[in-house]
Amino acid sequence: MKNLIRKSLIAVIAVILVMSSCQPKQESMTSLIKNRLDHSVEQYLLMAASLSDRPDQLPRSFNAEGKQQTSNSGWWCSGFFPGSLWYLNEYRPSDALIDYARNYTARVEKEKYNKGTHDLGFMLYCSFGNGYRLTGDTAYRSVMLAGAESLASRFNPTTGCIQSWGANRRWKFPVIIDNMMNLEFLFWASKESGDPRYRDICISHADMTIKNHFRSDYSSYHVVSYDPETGQPEVKNTHQGYSDESAWARGQVWGLYGFVVMYRETKDAKYLEQAKHIAAFMLNHPNMPADKIPYWDFNAPDIPDALRDASAGAIMASALIELSGYVDVALAKTYLNVAETQIRTLSSPEYFAEKGANGNFILKHSVGSLPGKSEVDVPLTYADYYYIEALLRYRNQ
Repeated sequence: MKNLIRKSLIAVIAVILVMSSCQPKQESMTSLIKNRLDHSVEQYLLMAASLSDRPDQLPRSFNAEGKQQTSNSGWWCSGFFPGSLWYLNEYRPSDALIDYARNYTARVEKEKYNKGTHDLGFMLYCSFGNGYRLTGDTAYRSVMLAGAESLASRFNPTTGCIQSWGANRRWKFPVIIDNMMNLEFLFWASKESGDPRYRDICISHADMTIKNHFRSDYSSYHVVSYDPETGQPEVKNTHQGYSDESAWARGQVWGLYGFVVMYRETKDAKYLEQAKHIAAFMLNHPNMPADKIPYWDFNAPDIPDALRDASAGAIMASALIELSGYVDVALAKTYLNVAETQIRTLSSPEYFAEKGANGNFILKHSVGSLPGKSEVDVPLTYADYYYIEALLRYRNQ
């Protein structure tokens, strides 16, 4: 009997060993990142060439009908494509990439005087900022300093915030969580110009965001509108999420990324704690999928059939990689493991496009505004930008 049991155990172990040897070996992150960056270079060279004869246009999306969508420089996403070209040239320098990067960056320059938007960080810092960082071109510096002054003009000392959108029938002074992403631009301007005013605006805006945008569980409202006469919040709503009280996924990751930047630039522990709490909300959320690419809203009513948002996954991965450098070893490992899972998922055929497909965008399946029926389940330039950034950050960390 003992011999029979022993032989059975040996047989089971043998089967397990055979099955294990048949499992495909997981590609190393070093190999995966190199492969995806090389592919991204080829894809974006095709994208750049496709619009080379339309000097006032920039890539925006690729719709379900197979039509490329473009924008002029005034669209809030105009800086992401040139920024991605700079990132890719940083990875694999070439005359073609740098020529295209300069060409598409120049298409955004006139926005330096645009005082009608809070998105100048996205528009100018991603494009001219990366260009200046990599080339030292002083003309780029001048553009950014002019743009920073335009952005600072939207700050209201009574509310303590930078106004996002214009006043309308619904909101007197709307401030959206996305606005945290534009503070990095003002920190740069403060250091570069020596003017502390820009830094002070960042701190005021971030502090008011902590106070008024976040719920007790560290989820964030999308829109908080203030009364500009009193400085007090009047309403808290959503514009792109499922409901006013839901956790719109991209809004949560904008907040995470923004407070990681706040800690980097100030070393104030309260911003680090805020970032850690926001990360914990998402990582521990029962509706976070195993592959770590969030549903478009954590409270979408049709989960698990709800659409995923690749852009939220890419932004979150990039933020977590940086955040891992500011925390203890155990937490850093947790953050990097999640970021690795997100990168691997986004690098799989489910999300990563074949060369020449997907309108020459890199990632599929992002959600711009589902309530607005705009850019739903399509590629988006900011998903690609933060995916490339996450690959570079993981490679360099």
